[in-house]
Amino acid sequence: MPTEIFATEKFLEIAERADYCAIKRLEDIVKLKLRTSKQLYTLKVKPSQAEEIIKKLGCEIREV
Repeated sequence: MPTEIFATEKFLEIAERADYCAIKRLEDIVKLKLRTSKQLYTLKVKPSQAEEIIKKLGCEIREV
């Protein structure tokens, strides 16, 4: 089961050890999904916030 994260700081910490980040852009929200070896983590943000977070990610980025 995926785990939803609500804190941006925690999401960025997990991104340092993630294999990749999948980005799914919907009309009013952007879903960021981090895949680690054991778990999938998700974060839902507004499109304006998503661009700032994507710039800070330290893993491979995949657009879905």
